[in-house]
Formats: sequence, C-alpha cells, structure tokens
Amino acid sequence: METLENYKVLDAPSLQDYFYLNLVDWSSQNVLAVGLGTCVYLWTASNSKLCDLGPNDSVCAVQWTREGSYISIGTSLGLVQVWDGSRCKRVRTVGGHQTRTGVLAWNSRILSSGSRDRNILQHDLRVSIDYVRKLVGHKSEVCGLKWSHDDCELASGGNDNQSNLLASGGGTADRCIRFWNTTNGHQLNNIDTGSQVCNQSWCKNVNELVSTHGYSQNQIMVWKYPSMSKVATLTGHSLLVLSPMIEKDSLTSDIKAFS
Repeated sequence: METLENYKVLDAPSLQDYFYLNLVDWSSQNVLAVGLGTCVYLWTASNSKLCDLGPNDSVCAVQWTREGSYISIGTSLGLVQVWDGSRCKRVRTVGGHQTRTGVLAWNSRILSSGSRDRNILQHDLRVSIDYVRKLVGHKSEVCGLKWSHDDCELASGGNDNQSNLLASGGGTADRCIRFWNTTNGHQLNNIDTGSQVCNQSWCKNVNELVSTHGYSQNQIMVWKYPSMSKVATLTGHSLLVLSPMIEKDSLTSDIKAFS
C-alpha cells in the first residue's frame, strides 16, 4: 500500500457542505472548475474567476463538456447557464426547473439537468426552447446524472433510495463500503474503511474505486475492485472530504478532492 501526499492545496472558502450539490469538475483540458457561493472559479496554473451570479442566487453544480471548451452551471433558482470557459462569456441561460439544479451531465449533443423538483430536463442548445424532454420518476431530489460513453443511456440517482444502487457507503457508526446485486438485492461484499464514508467514484480506465472519508481520518482511498485491496491512501484534509474528482482522460487515477 502506497501513502501519497497532496502536491497542491487550494483554498475553497464558501464551499457549501451539502451532499446533493456537485460543485467541482475537471475538464479534459485540465482546467478545474469550482463553485464557491455565488461564484465559479477556474484553476489552472493561475486562478481565474468565471462569473458571479449575484446576491440572489448561488452555484449548485458545475459540469464541463467532454471537449472541455464550455461549462454549464446549475443555480439555486433552478436555472442552467452555459459559459465559454476560454472567453469567460455566457452563451445561454435556460430554465424549466422549479428549484435548485444540483447536478448536470453532457453527452455529445444534449445537456441533462437534475433538480430538487425531482425532474430531469434534456436541453438541446441548438434550439430556442428551454428543454426538449422532461424525465419524471424520482420521488425526491435528483442528485446524480451520468451519460454512457456511447450517448445511448443516461443513469440517474436520487434521494429516493432506488434499487439500482451498486455501491453504498456508511456513516460514522458503520464506516463500511457495501456492494449489492441490483437484480436480487443481495449484498455481495463489504469492507470496513475505518472512517465515515462521504463519497465514492469509479475510475474510468481501471477497475478501481475512489472513496472519500470524514471522521476520524479524513482520508481519500483508492481500492482495487473486486478484491478491495488498497492501492493508495491520500491524506492532508483536516475535515471530511466531500468531492472527489478524477481526471477524465487519465490512464491512471489522478485525483483532486475538496473538503
């Protein structure tokens, strides 16, 4: 097991401590976007500020397009803004949600947005209307969206305890990552991580799972699946680690995380 140290620590004042928001995204052009309060900041070799939503709104989600040129922003008022990241210029604002937009996902042509209003909207920026399709079915807030690599399927997760959960993480009293068979509901495996499990993310190119933790060690762990042997343990955070971001086109597990 290899223990690694962080190579860069970024201050993140006003980062909202809330599970259902998605405030960090790493573009394929190696630009990190972070939503802090009413503002979105971009980080490369030097910091830059993309926008400020003003005193009556706040950032709830950020998501780059696959090529990394444009970034979408979900807001607490239920709006979705699209910005040209290189020119720091707003391209489009679309509505349709009744309350905060906490998760976004791009495929090649469509931007999907999920909201506390329990709906998923499909936005086609080539047409003038706000959205071209509404997906209904969640019983509570939509907090996870991901398109398949071939753009044929969209996976969604909500705060309604749906049966399509593959991996789950327990809190301070449990500390376990558990794996489930979504066909019959049986638990396949579990492992005690030693700390509160805050978040998890699968690596794209290798069979590895990244988990972030809170009390008592506030660490980031990389696991080999299905053996669940530890690949690496990353330390440095003094509070619970909420948001792991894995570089999208990396052949290894390059990770940024925010607490």
